[in-house]
This record gives sequence, C-alpha cells and structure tokens, in this order.
Amino acid sequence: MKLLLYIILLYCSIMSLPAQSQTDILAVQDLEKQRSETAKEIELTSQLLSETDASARNSLNRLNLLSQQLLSRTKIITLLGQEISALDRKIDGMTKEIEILDKDLASTKENYAKSMANQQSEYRTTQHKMMIILSAENFTQTYRRMRYLHEYSDWQKNEAARILKKQDELANRKSELEKSRKNKQSLLAEREDENRKLTTEEQDQKKTVNELNKRKKNLQQQLQQKIKESDALNRQIDALITEDIQVSEKNSSTATAATNKKNVKTAPASSSSSTAKGSYVMTEAELNLSKDFASNKGRLPYPIAGNHKIVSLFGNHQHQQLSHVRTNNNGIDIQTTVGNEARAIFKGVVTRVFLMPGFNNSVIVRHGNYLTVYSNLIQVYVHAGDAVTTNQAVGKIFTDTANGNETILHFQLWKERTKLDPEPWIKEY
Repeated sequence: MKLLLYIILLYCSIMSLPAQSQTDILAVQDLEKQRSETAKEIELTSQLLSETDASARNSLNRLNLLSQQLLSRTKIITLLGQEISALDRKIDGMTKEIEILDKDLASTKENYAKSMANQQSEYRTTQHKMMIILSAENFTQTYRRMRYLHEYSDWQKNEAARILKKQDELANRKSELEKSRKNKQSLLAEREDENRKLTTEEQDQKKTVNELNKRKKNLQQQLQQKIKESDALNRQIDALITEDIQVSEKNSSTATAATNKKNVKTAPASSSSSTAKGSYVMTEAELNLSKDFASNKGRLPYPIAGNHKIVSLFGNHQHQQLSHVRTNNNGIDIQTTVGNEARAIFKGVVTRVFLMPGFNNSVIVRHGNYLTVYSNLIQVYVHAGDAVTTNQAVGKIFTDTANGNETILHFQLWKERTKLDPEPWIKEY
C-alpha cells in the first residue's frame, strides 16, 4: 500500500509544459520578410541616387528619389521596432518555459532518486519481491502482484529516459533563448545604424529642398516647359488614336459593303467587330486581345526590367516638399539605370513610332482598344506594323548626361481616347 501511494505521488508531480506560441515566431518571420523587401527597395534607390552625378544634385527627380528613400528607411526602422517587440515576447515566453522545464526536471530527478534509493532498501530486495509474490492467497493475486512489480520496474526505466529527454530539451531551449537574445542585440544595433542613416538622408533632403527653393523661378520655368512638351505629346497621341479610329471605321465600312455585295440574296452577315460610333472598330482577334489585356490588370509586368523606381505619379499632384511645385502627369515616369531598355507589357502591334521634343522617340503599341506608350527612347528597335510579345524590348531609354545621367522612361496607358493610371495595372515581378 505504501508503494502504491508512492507511485501515485510520483505521477502527480509530473507537470505539463506549455507549448511554444507560434504567433510571435510567425510574426518575426513575416517582419523579417517585409524588412528584406524594403531593404531591396533602399538598395535600388541608393544605386539610382549614386548614378546621379553632381550636375543633378539639386534636380526635382533626385529629390523625389530622396523622399522615397526616406519613406523606405522609416519603414525599415518601424519594422525593426516591431521585430524587436516580437522577439521580446518570444524571449519572455521562452524564459518562463525554461523555468517550468527546470522545476519539472528537478522534481523528476528528485522522485527518481527516491525511487532508486527505495529500490536498494531491504523492502526492495529480490528476496522481498519473491516474498510478496509467494505470500499471495491465490493465483490471480499472484499474477497481479507480478504484473505490478513489472510495471513499476518499467516506470523506473521510463523515468530515467524521460530525465535524459528533458535535459536535452532544456539545453535546446537555453541555446535557442541565447540565440534570440543575440538576435535582439543585432537588431538593436541595426536599428541604431538605420537611424543614423535616416538622419544623414534627412539632412541631404533638407539641403536639396533649400537649393531648389533658391532656384524657384528657374524650376518653375523648367516645369512650365515640361508641361508644354507633355501637352504636345498628349495632343499627338490623341491625334494618332483619332486617326486610327477613323481608319478602322473606314475599313469596317468597306468590309461590310463587300460582304453585303457578295451576299446580295441573303441577309447581311453579322459583323464580329466593335461598331460603336467614335470608337476603334476591332476585329474579332483584336476584341479577344483587348479582353485578354483587361483580364490581366494588376498582373502586367513593368515596362522596364532591372533596377527602376517611379519618380512621378499619374495625375495632378502637389509636391510634398516644395509648395511652389505642382506636377500633372499623363502617365508615370520611371527612373532606371544607364543603358536600360523599355519593354512591352503585353503582346500587341506597334501602330506608331514618332519623335517629340522633350520626349525623344515614342512607340505606341495597340492591344485591342488598349494602347501603351513608351516615350523618351534614344533608340527604337521596332517599326509600325510589327507584332510584339510580352517583355519584348522596344527601345533603349535616353540618358540625360546634362542632368546627372538621369535615365527616365515616360510610360502611358490609354483605353480608346481615355488616359488611365498605369500603376494599378502593373506589378513587380
């Protein structure tokens, strides 16, 4: 009876360990991923800034790059703070778990030691065990006593194995805890470094803003000239689209007349083309291409491969740092590295290649009733009438050596004669 009570007390001393929370572990992993992606953005912008030489240190595009760099740097610092907080929670949870493991191991060792000591006493000798078995009143009682002694022996072996397992688990937890503490110290140092970089970049941005404010009149003149050039480009594109619409309507009328003449005694064949007045009349193939283009909204590739950054957004915007600067963009401006090329964002047909002051060469690619425009090309690889495929290079982007080697693609997206914001249509790959 004394032995049975002792076994019950031993089992009651076993504690269940709390499972390591996965929430903070997953949170840290997600934050690390976001931080890695933001670090790539910073690296990209830094490269573009480093390629901008002294002659363009006070350019508006450089200021835009600096502003984006500051936003990315601030995001990095915020993510580092969140990561440190998540690690703090993880460290706290692991510390509590180790305390429980320590207590459980100590208790298990103590109970096991008592059982082994008791094993060596006179009450646990082989002779005594035999007396317990032989003093049974019947066979059933003998069997139960033998089974009981056997199970008690097995329990002792299992406890010894459990102690070794707990020791290994405790060592692993302590090693993991130490690793997390070192990781936290590394993140704290990295955050401090990012803060220093942020301070330097803020000073650089402030200096650039001051210089641009001093050149307010000159900058406004440059912007007015850019607006004139942009309006001229817009009128040219609109005129070319109108011309395409007129040609498509004429071709459609000719095709319909020929069909009716051929089938004089039958009802006129239904046209598979779009015949809305004032719209581009599409063939069946163009209609399918247009639907295919529209269905890929948000998944179309950027018109530039390699390093690139949007420096001017679509639409009318007040500049955040310069109160006297307001921009109006019919598309988006994407700055990239010297020697980069413009690439078609979808399969289609080149309808126009033309030259415009301020935008060098431009290429228009038709995708049904959608059109993409690639401007500021110094060299063009395609001709009107050429079929192009997705990601096919259409031309080399102009590098402005007089303005710090800025290499900027002006990209537009139209549906019929309506300008669309390209950014929601394209996605980083």
